[in-house]
Amino acid sequence: MSAPRTAPASLQGAPSELDYFVEGMDCPSCVRKIEGALTRLPGATQARTNLTRQSLTLTLDETRTSRATLEHTLRGLGHEPRLLTPDAPIRPRPWWQTGQGRLVLSSGALLALAWAFSWAEPALAAWGYAAATVLGAAPLARKALAATRAGDPFSINTLVTLAALGALVIGEAAEAAVVVFLFAIGELLEGVAVGRARSGIQALTRLTPRTALLLKKGQVFEVPADTLHVGQLIQVQPGARVPADGTITDGMSSLDDSPVTGESVPVHKAPGDRVYAGSINTDGVLTVRVDAEARDNTISRIIHLVEQAEAHRAPVARFIDRFSRVYTPVVLLIAVLTATVPVLLGGEWQAWLYKGVALLLIGCPCALVLSVPAAITSAVSAGTRRGLLIKGGAALEAIGSVRTVAFDKTGTLTEGRPTVTDVVPVNLDAPGVARLAAAVEQGSGHPLARAILAHAPADLPAAQGGLALPGRAALATVEGRALAVGSPRYAREQGALTPTVEATVTTLEDQGKTVVLLLDGTQVLGLIALRDEPRPDAREAIERLRALGVQPVMLTGDNARTARAIGQALNVDVHAELLPEDKLRLIETMKARGGVAMVGDGINDAPALAAATVGVAMGGGTDVALETADAALLGHEVRGVPDLVQLSRAALRNIRQNVAFAVGLKAVFLVTTLLGVTGLWPAILSDTGATALVTANALRLLRFRPQRGTA
Repeated sequence: MSAPRTAPASLQGAPSELDYFVEGMDCPSCVRKIEGALTRLPGATQARTNLTRQSLTLTLDETRTSRATLEHTLRGLGHEPRLLTPDAPIRPRPWWQTGQGRLVLSSGALLALAWAFSWAEPALAAWGYAAATVLGAAPLARKALAATRAGDPFSINTLVTLAALGALVIGEAAEAAVVVFLFAIGELLEGVAVGRARSGIQALTRLTPRTALLLKKGQVFEVPADTLHVGQLIQVQPGARVPADGTITDGMSSLDDSPVTGESVPVHKAPGDRVYAGSINTDGVLTVRVDAEARDNTISRIIHLVEQAEAHRAPVARFIDRFSRVYTPVVLLIAVLTATVPVLLGGEWQAWLYKGVALLLIGCPCALVLSVPAAITSAVSAGTRRGLLIKGGAALEAIGSVRTVAFDKTGTLTEGRPTVTDVVPVNLDAPGVARLAAAVEQGSGHPLARAILAHAPADLPAAQGGLALPGRAALATVEGRALAVGSPRYAREQGALTPTVEATVTTLEDQGKTVVLLLDGTQVLGLIALRDEPRPDAREAIERLRALGVQPVMLTGDNARTARAIGQALNVDVHAELLPEDKLRLIETMKARGGVAMVGDGINDAPALAAATVGVAMGGGTDVALETADAALLGHEVRGVPDLVQLSRAALRNIRQNVAFAVGLKAVFLVTTLLGVTGLWPAILSDTGATALVTANALRLLRFRPQRGTA
């Protein structure tokens, strides 16, 4: 007997989690209209709209509102909803297949027919244009009514519908038909332009290959990339894209990480190095252990974070949104007063009603409302292409206005690992010192030991009787000699330091270096100095920030001597020997003088990152770097910090230009309309023209290139 079947969750009364692709949701007005309608649907909760994905996610209690009712409501607003599923993602349709595209084609066809009809029957031409107006404006009227029921009575569709009907009333049918057609074209161009701004982020989804070569029991199997699990081994052939985040276990190759980090130069990687899904393997066969499943890889996390970034709206965007809510009803009131007051005072009713109708069209707020999100979307997309992840408009706006950038030292301004800087021979030549010291350190996991081993030749002699004295020395017998690699303190305890050697140790330590000595009994064979060296691009970043008028400063818990040496090398002010609470106190002090950006590795600097005006995480795509801060440098290059400042300032300039275009054009046509110089066609062109200018100007940000090079 078969087991009883369980009824679907929706039939049991449990709320359904729904994710829709919403066609034509291209601007904040659309979002506001949709969200307003959903608040009036019983059982529709936790609604979240996303302009980047053109999606609506919500929880729906279908015992209170059916799915069909929800979808009917969205269609009434002029947006065709299509359900998204993991197995069947929906791509945007070509423009001519969209509802707005069909409206443009039908409006254009009706206008052309009316024009042709005017030649055949001039006396009846007005009826042809009137028919074209009514048929073209009908979808706008339906959207206006739906928006009014959703709590947005002063929508753009309301204004255009009233303007078209007003033009018919005063006998300007031809102009009414042209107004409807031009408005439809403007709305279509807006959607196409905003879609281009989205394309940079949506293209990331196509970077990860669909299949992977799975290694299992010595054989290679081709499997779907989204079925890979953590711990499995995969093979990546030369020229292929890496299908999953992982760690190289065998093989060496150069990888092009530019899809993830924005770094255009391929990076040589070997066993133990991380690789990212979407990177291109250039020359060697690699075996990679999978570290993250498809939904958790770096590309997926970047897409998710950028898609959610619009929740953190820029202050200027919130201001313009509030302004437009007041601006539109005020313009409508002015239009009504223009059409009625002069008539009551004896003016010609037809002329003043014509001007009032034109003012309705001038009052359309599309370009103004679009001016900020178009620029923000383009800037975020441009940054993502260059390994600059910015979590929304608020962070983007704040970065450009900071007065100070505070850097952590280790792993941010420096490489984060010690390297050998000096090998000083005493009673043995330098190659011999490096060779024997590395032989003693074989098998040790200490960071200094790893640095010494990395500096030494590969053919090391064997060591016997290895012994570690924590914090003091490593001991071993090499080639029959009892050797030690120890600290200056250990050497003093052995009575091995001569005044000359002591002076050399002091000189090296004054340069911020850690010194170890190779001892044969009580005889010093040589010294090895190590230091966590500055990143190659750190000084360039510091100088570029100064050229931008931003003050760089280094905050570190390291000792003052080491910090001072690094600070002198980079020409940056230093605050050393800081506890976490000291960093927080300094950041609060600097914030009193203006905005502060904190740049750290996203691990030990989390409190300081949170306290700063803007937190910027280094990390090459690590989980912490992507989650803890307002922005992240995926390329793990500190020169990305001035890149962020330049991008932010470019976006803010773009926004100011957009607002000037939107308001300036409307102001000009407002005056010319009241003076009787221009009429309905220029009025609607003032809106569609401003919208086209705003979107075209915002799209220029997609070509953003940071100006690099020291000042």
